[in-house]
Amino acid sequence: MNDIKLRIAGTISDSIVDGPGLRFTVFTQGCPHHCPGCHNVKTHDFNGGKEVAISQLFEEIKQNKGITGVTFSGGEPFSQADKLLPLAKLIKEQGLELAIYSGWTFEELNSGLIKNSKELLECADILIDGRFDIKQRSLDLQFRGSKNQRILDVKESIKSNKAVNTTDKRWLCRDCLTDEFLPKNIRAMGF
Repeated sequence: MNDIKLRIAGTISDSIVDGPGLRFTVFTQGCPHHCPGCHNVKTHDFNGGKEVAISQLFEEIKQNKGITGVTFSGGEPFSQADKLLPLAKLIKEQGLELAIYSGWTFEELNSGLIKNSKELLECADILIDGRFDIKQRSLDLQFRGSKNQRILDVKESIKSNKAVNTTDKRWLCRDCLTDEFLPKNIRAMGF
């Protein structure tokens, strides 16, 4: 695993906008979708960004004791599914929630037509799927940019072999800053 290199645009070690709680976010480099109005245009070029070892990313994640989960964003994470897969497995071994943003839909990813997508999908807890659609853009949505994008419970979706929206209130409640929704380690940090 030490020599596997992932092309990334960057990371954020303490994101509060890429999912509930405090998250470590990996922004992959390269995206085939080129959605008009994309807020991460700099991540589209497959030759941009920098290469980083999976082992280095995992060490950064492990050292960040305050996080409640990890998010793969982009670019398009599933364009590098084979390289993200070992990292995803390590993240799950640590007991962390894994969320993945993708311009592809669950149906496309689960079809097996995108190399290694099913294997990476099986490691995820949450999938925010669908291309950003500027015509359906909304600032009122939680953790997504346009109304066509879904927040899916991956385990239930795989089990049902169809997209199943999450019922996890942490992903759905816009202003849930109560003890019920904040993980204990976040509350202990003074939030």
